[in-house]
Amino acid sequence: MTGAAPDHPARGDAPPSPADGVQRTSTLDAPASPPADAPGFAANVAFPRGVRSFVVRAGRTTTGQARALAELGPRYVLPYHAATTDLVAACADAAGAGGPKYTQTVLEIGFGMGQATAHIAALRPDTLFIGCEVHEPGVGALLKLLGEQQLANVRILQHDAVQVLQDMVAPASLHGVHIFFPDPWHKKRHHKRRLIQPRLVRLLAERLAPGGYLHCATDWEPYAEQMLQVLGAEPLLTNTAAGYAPKPDYRPETKFERRGLKLGHGVWDLVFRRNDVPVADAPPVAAGADSLSDQ
Repeated sequence: MTGAAPDHPARGDAPPSPADGVQRTSTLDAPASPPADAPGFAANVAFPRGVRSFVVRAGRTTTGQARALAELGPRYVLPYHAATTDLVAACADAAGAGGPKYTQTVLEIGFGMGQATAHIAALRPDTLFIGCEVHEPGVGALLKLLGEQQLANVRILQHDAVQVLQDMVAPASLHGVHIFFPDPWHKKRHHKRRLIQPRLVRLLAERLAPGGYLHCATDWEPYAEQMLQVLGAEPLLTNTAAGYAPKPDYRPETKFERRGLKLGHGVWDLVFRRNDVPVADAPPVAAGADSLSDQ
């Protein structure tokens, strides 16, 4: 790290052993091979098994977080259900005729303790934010913030975001994706666990509506360089800047980020937009194109 870890509970330099009391969860627990008509992937290329971009740590849930989980969970937390193939439409249907009508939907992957999510949701009440986070204390912390601020435009899935994207999010249904400070997996042998990889980026691009955006941020420069390379190589996305983007006003600085900036450490934002290239015209992501395929 750059000396100041961002506000994300799933950070880890190396995957702990089972003796450390850590529950491990696969991020790509998918069939051995994709359907023959799966878009964006080369035919007969197996999905990886057992390679994870996150580790669920046995963190302590506070009394306030536990209360929020019990009292607010039924309102805000959605179940993972593979039969729900259009999550955005399902949320609209659940709101009913008299419910809120959101003009946009943004998916956030790994919201940590939820401060940024709540902050942005308060700024954009006309947007529905769907956050994926596997860390229970983080889910409880965000629920607590939602209750305190009386925010109605957030929903949560305590599940692997890759499976949610594959199974529950319809193509071209998202207006934005936020990925703030994902685990950089510093050591070279762990780079295969990094979230931002060509195959996932293709999946995200396919789920974005034309004109929709993908916003990533990291405080680890080598990861920022990889992100820029991977995102820049995706034909369905176009960079909104010549390289790294200025920090959008809606993304708040965390206390760790402020501390790092005072020490001279950097933070890099990347904002790419879904262009008008049809999915059918984009070449498939080649086998072995990303390190998540390393076994």
